[in-house]
Amino acid sequence: MTLSTRRPSCWLRPSLLRLALAGASVCGLGGAAIAEETKSLACEFGAGQTSTFENGAFTTRTPAPLNFLIVDIDLDKQSARIATGPAGTMGSLRVVRAINANHFIEVLNEGFLSLTTVYDIDGSDGVHPAVLARHMGVLGQPVVAHYTGVCRDR
Repeated sequence: MTLSTRRPSCWLRPSLLRLALAGASVCGLGGAAIAEETKSLACEFGAGQTSTFENGAFTTRTPAPLNFLIVDIDLDKQSARIATGPAGTMGSLRVVRAINANHFIEVLNEGFLSLTTVYDIDGSDGVHPAVLARHMGVLGQPVVAHYTGVCRDR
């Protein structure tokens, strides 16, 4: 067996990639998902599914709705905090900026991950479509969750 040196069909030369990204920006595809002045978002996730691995198989169920705040957003420093529960428990978030989206990544104390992606405001109702993925474990068993919802500027 020999390794092919052929480029994949989706490969772009750096000069073409820069041109494509510049075109996306000109066409309105390169904007920030949240405004630079936005410092806080209220996020509501009403739909989703949670899967737990037990007895050799994943079992899926519908979870309860989930709401939290993303506060102290600093896009330049790529940082924010998450406030959850009635006591407003805080956790640190890392912000990764993308074209028309911002990803808020939380590494929990146990090393598990939570990723919230907030997209550009939807023109029809002024909310940001958002998705949340959680990769956790309980007593050594995988627990994963995926939610869809919205975030609103606060």
